[in-house]
Amino acid sequence: MNYLEILKLTDHTELKQTAGPKDILKAVDEGIKWNTASVCIPPAFVSEAAEYAAGRVRLAVVTGFPNGYDSTAAKLKETETALKAGAAETDTVMNVGRFVSGDYAYCLNELKALKSLSGDKILKVIVETCFLDEAQKRDACKLVMDAGADFIKTSTGFGKGGANVADVELFRECTRGAIGIKASGGIRSFEFAEQLIAAGATRIGASALVSLAEKL
Repeated sequence: MNYLEILKLTDHTELKQTAGPKDILKAVDEGIKWNTASVCIPPAFVSEAAEYAAGRVRLAVVTGFPNGYDSTAAKLKETETALKAGAAETDTVMNVGRFVSGDYAYCLNELKALKSLSGDKILKVIVETCFLDEAQKRDACKLVMDAGADFIKTSTGFGKGGANVADVELFRECTRGAIGIKASGGIRSFEFAEQLIAAGATRIGASALVSLAEKL
């Protein structure tokens, strides 16, 4: 793949805690310029980003980010607000604490509610693989599929680890093409992104790839 093809599969990300309106709109400009799959931003900036983008690039918004332990009601309200403001996709963090404690029913019910609210808008579920063992990763794939979500996503980029080829291959084995796979966290080269895509990723989440493209 060439770098332009990789960028078409990339959610160009601006999620730094210090990012302000100018940073968000700059990311929107970059997403438009490089024809990225979306621009992924914090929920506080959706309205102005949507107005500025004017449909020229899709907006993905994180919810329950980055820890996932917000109440279900809070996640639903955050998601509803983001979608009404112009988000085309949401990337929500699964309640990892509930999940690793074995409370799968809580996580399933929460994700089902989020997908019901999202309707035909894309819902990606971040399962934060760095905190899961292999059996839990397999269970997470089943749970995300059972919830009707559109993507399973590896990482927030704020945990102790990010995307790796082995996890993406495992997700591909478990999902068998039923849902998308988004690899994110620590993707700082087109070579690594291409490896993840070859392993089965159908989306890449990265903040570094556009900067690299600008230097080519």
